[in-house]
Amino acid sequence: MEKRSLSDEGHKLTASRERLNAYIFNELLGEKVMRRVKRWGVLQLTVLVLLTSLFQVGNLNVAQAQTGPDVEAEAAILLDFETGRILYEKNADLTLPPASMTKMMTEYIILSAIEEGKLSWDQETSISDYVYQISQNRSLSNVPLREDGTYTIKELYQAMAIYSANGASIALAEAFAGSETKFVEMMNQKAAEIGLPDYQFVNVTGLNNSSLIGMHPEGTGPNDANMLSARSTAMLAYRLISDFPEVLDTASIPTMTFREGTSDAIDMINWNKMLPGLGHEYEGVDGLKTGFTDLAGACFTGTAERNGTRLISVVMKTADNDARFEETRKLLDYGFNSFERQELFPAGYAPDEQQTVEVNKGKEGTVPVATNAPLSVIVAKNEEAEEVYTPSFDISEQIVEAPAEKDTVVGKMNVSYTGEIDYGYIQGPDQSFGSVDIVTTAQVDKANWFVLGARAVGGFFVDLWNAIVSGIGGLFS
Repeated sequence: MEKRSLSDEGHKLTASRERLNAYIFNELLGEKVMRRVKRWGVLQLTVLVLLTSLFQVGNLNVAQAQTGPDVEAEAAILLDFETGRILYEKNADLTLPPASMTKMMTEYIILSAIEEGKLSWDQETSISDYVYQISQNRSLSNVPLREDGTYTIKELYQAMAIYSANGASIALAEAFAGSETKFVEMMNQKAAEIGLPDYQFVNVTGLNNSSLIGMHPEGTGPNDANMLSARSTAMLAYRLISDFPEVLDTASIPTMTFREGTSDAIDMINWNKMLPGLGHEYEGVDGLKTGFTDLAGACFTGTAERNGTRLISVVMKTADNDARFEETRKLLDYGFNSFERQELFPAGYAPDEQQTVEVNKGKEGTVPVATNAPLSVIVAKNEEAEEVYTPSFDISEQIVEAPAEKDTVVGKMNVSYTGEIDYGYIQGPDQSFGSVDIVTTAQVDKANWFVLGARAVGGFFVDLWNAIVSGIGGLFS
């Protein structure tokens, strides 16, 4: 029998252990490591896919902010109310029939008359035969009015603003101007006064004249219709809310009973279905005016406020009554989701180059100036305000006459937009996106007679010395 030495056995044992270790590593640990490697690879791939997706979504948001939504309307516009900055437009200068959005101009003139004391809410007015006949046509939007009855201005206004009542609209025009013809003249005058770029008013309701039973206003044709561009409609809404914010108190009422508690009572459901509790409810909507005729199609001027930002939208000639709200939703979603308000400058801001203005006859020779309020602007969420807005400090009063109170206005700080989404301003091309007053930040007291006299004497000698120096210098030149 062959004898095996201890050293041989030791080598074989070592070799066996190495094979066992290799087996364990390859078959067990190796598999585990491979699984871990694979798992980390999958995790890294997943993270990469997520990051790529987020980047693509971000790019989509940026792209949408630059191009805007796909609005299925013949014309549309969206603007920020505070600054007047236009955020989106489509065929905004195309003139189209506005239908009952016309009544925003009727509202403007009636609210002006109320403010000026030419009408009062509790004032009563009778109903003409023309108004009576129009109000009885239930194929139009109406509350039936009695020919022998009287109605308050407030009742008629509510019927017009909430229920778009056509007879009530004409009754208001007759109550204020004496006739619809004269009221239409006021409408066109007001349109020119507030600067609407494109307009034609031929009646107070927005109906086609062919629907007015041959009693359309004098000087207009039997088949004429009011005409406005989306830009003009938005400007009208902008001025209406700016000048008469109380218009929203009535426009925001979802339902009301006309002449509640009487035999004439009729439930009025607001045609603006984006109001709370109605079919297309949208958070923040509180106005403003719908419109529909066969010629105009379905139209809507909407307004909504969220987190201190109010938007105004207009859609004209959409597919149907539901579509006007769906397309408005697109515009408002775009405005609220793609833009935000940023404070560009705080109150009390003054640039290094304009910290003071001169004072004439004051105890002090200068007085400090600064902005009297913060200046906020609306920007796309992929923009930084300070990168796309340029400020200008425009001092109109370089010298303040003493005495003068603190907070005396000496100029304005304006900002202009230099970014990519530039549709201009609803107020016109010469307007700025925002401005605040520049005021004196201290009281300016007048110097006493002794100080003023000393300054005058000192000034005389300074002028004399300068003249002497100038004359001597001239001898050697």
